[in-house]
Amino acid sequence: MQELKKIDLDTTINSGQVFLWDKIDGIWYGVNGSEILKIIQDPFKIISSEKMTPNFFRQDDNMKKILRSIRRDKLVKDAVSRFPGLRLLRQDPFQCYISFICSSNASIGNIKQMLKKITKKFGKRTNFDGHEFHTFPTAEKLANSNIAELLLCGLGFRAKYVKEASQDIVSGRINFNYLKEVNYKTAKDILVSVYGIGDKIADCILLFSLEKIEAFPIDRWTLRILRKYYSDVFDESISRSITKKKYEDIHEKIVRHFGPFAGYSQQLLFKMERDLNNKKWL
Repeated sequence: MQELKKIDLDTTINSGQVFLWDKIDGIWYGVNGSEILKIIQDPFKIISSEKMTPNFFRQDDNMKKILRSIRRDKLVKDAVSRFPGLRLLRQDPFQCYISFICSSNASIGNIKQMLKKITKKFGKRTNFDGHEFHTFPTAEKLANSNIAELLLCGLGFRAKYVKEASQDIVSGRINFNYLKEVNYKTAKDILVSVYGIGDKIADCILLFSLEKIEAFPIDRWTLRILRKYYSDVFDESISRSITKKKYEDIHEKIVRHFGPFAGYSQQLLFKMERDLNNKKWL
């Protein structure tokens, strides 16, 4: 089990995995489904408004084994040295699912604003540690919303995606427990059948909430990384537009190159490249 003191909160929270987080007086507070989390860096402590969430930072992962595997790549090894406290998060699946549906063609700042409006309009208001928060709404609440209400949250074309995706949860067509149990490909095929979910969004949901550590979300940043540093490995695979078949082919090559914990490699490289380009986080 990884040591809690080695987790770097600022680095991890500011790495594009989560959006409903704020630092108040030096302490991070975040929405994780129906609970609010308070996380203190030193000494490391997680306090939940409902219950303890001991594995939010995947403390049960065998980090020694994971790091030994991903450090075989020189650039990833450098990224580990730069961000030794970066961890993947184990998020509430429904919140993660809706968050990344909202991420389509949006900046991190815009995603955060959309999600804040959604929680304020549809979530439950709660006071925790002297601050007011809104929990993330249930699938039923969003499934029963109307498009006009969602448009008021700034979702634009994503409003239909959010409503139909929520209806898929309520109907049972999408079952998160089942997606955790099946293999990566089966889970991915099911997720991309949801209106508004493509390959990249599906990979984010799989990696950050559904236990698929081999998922490697490919967006313009990761494509830039592959082209910039790995042209000799991926050659013609990344030189043209990325079709669904091409995305699948690239993912197969990625797993062969980075190994079964490719998702950790992706997050480290993504964080490093965005920081090098001085991009804003939360």
